[in-house]
Amino acid sequence: MNEQTADLREIVRRRYAASALKVTEGGGPACCGAEPVEVNDNFGVALYTAAEREALPAEAVAASLGCGNPTAVADLHEGDRVLDLGSGGGIDVLLSARRVGPTGKAYGLDMTEEMLALALANQKQAGARNVEFLKGTIEAVPLPAGTIDVVISNCVINLSVDKPAVFAEMFRVLVPGGRIGISDVVSDDELTPAQRAERGDHVGCIAGALSFSEYHDGLAAAGFTDIELTATHAVADGMHSAIVRAVKEGPARRPR
Repeated sequence: MNEQTADLREIVRRRYAASALKVTEGGGPACCGAEPVEVNDNFGVALYTAAEREALPAEAVAASLGCGNPTAVADLHEGDRVLDLGSGGGIDVLLSARRVGPTGKAYGLDMTEEMLALALANQKQAGARNVEFLKGTIEAVPLPAGTIDVVISNCVINLSVDKPAVFAEMFRVLVPGGRIGISDVVSDDELTPAQRAERGDHVGCIAGALSFSEYHDGLAAAGFTDIELTATHAVADGMHSAIVRAVKEGPARRPR
């Protein structure tokens, strides 16, 4: 990793550490941006149903920073093993754990100590026993190959400094027949990287976004098939929150 990308990763880490501490100290919810700001209809808790919000600890809801609700599109089943990349305060992990039931398991991966501490507190408060939080980066997942049925993520892959590594790691940890259900920010194909940067900074979930074609081609290069990218709502001019689905070919594992 060169100095520039290392600095960018540290900026992202500090930003989300600050968001976790804000929630822990009783502040309001925050969303993508250079500084914690109030959530709106494009990011954060507004993208979850009232029933989902009411079923979880308030701190897990307040820490939601995403641009979608991947658990609503990931087609989770009883007994599935789920991995959430960039799990933050744990909202999507806890929702997944409820969906997969006691025979399944939900893992959350985050590189930020403060977010992991918040997630563990939320897990304890929720009484979720089929949950495990891991420290690490989404470019180097600390799980063995072929151990996950579904990978989810919520507005995090756009923050990565090495997206091909993220796609390769998703493919590696999935079982044959495994699938991804991701919410992320994606740009129109005609926008150049410079034009994306004009619409928002990297830590604000804008400048680092891939275009629709770049996202599709990156997943295909990693080995995924049945790739679908569907825009859901605009987050800036030419920038969209999108649902991303894809499959690792092979016979699907039957959940336990």
